[in-house]
Amino acid sequence: MFAAEIISDAIPSLKTADTVQKALDRMNDFKLKHLPVVNEVTLLGLVAEDDLLNIPDHDTLLSDAAVNTLNVFVLNNAHTYDVIRLLSQLKLTAVPVLDQQKNYLGLISINNMVNAVAEQYAVNEPGGIIVLEISNRDNSLAHIAQIVEADNAQVLSSYVNSFEDSTRLEVTLKVNKTEITSLVASFERYDYLVKEVYNNTQIDDGSQERYDSFMNYLNV
Repeated sequence: MFAAEIISDAIPSLKTADTVQKALDRMNDFKLKHLPVVNEVTLLGLVAEDDLLNIPDHDTLLSDAAVNTLNVFVLNNAHTYDVIRLLSQLKLTAVPVLDQQKNYLGLISINNMVNAVAEQYAVNEPGGIIVLEISNRDNSLAHIAQIVEADNAQVLSSYVNSFEDSTRLEVTLKVNKTEITSLVASFERYDYLVKEVYNNTQIDDGSQERYDSFMNYLNV
């Protein structure tokens, strides 16, 4: 997924002729702490709520030298990971998007990004989640996918987490079914360490064992 696909059409940009107060009001309306200042199609930078609040006169225009702007943006063909990196590293709530000629196209808010990540990682799709711990020498997503498919399931999304100064990896899988007891057993049979399991509809609370014992009693 690319930046151009996540642009919000609902958040208008600011202009240099706008006041600090107008910028703060608009930030409050959209629950953001950063907004772009754009003249025509030229991005002049992002203004931050904290900086604007430090300006005593809120009638000050955004063109004033007292108004600090951040020179931050992504191009329209940037991957979502690049957008996430900027949001995280710079503690931003929004990132402007420019085309290849550096013309302003629109804004990606942190809420847009959350929704995009949810779609990309199939967060809203029903399914079970399995967290495996493996060594980096055994990191074969193809083999993991084969085990999942052999259980008549499919991988909806996957994520690999590494650890500093360690050969351990965590592989988080989301599969397209919620009864994953047999799949967990398959991974364990292939000597995978299953660390965590979520959304498994078959909960081992002893009810099945009690039911089987009762049926055996009736058959005596």
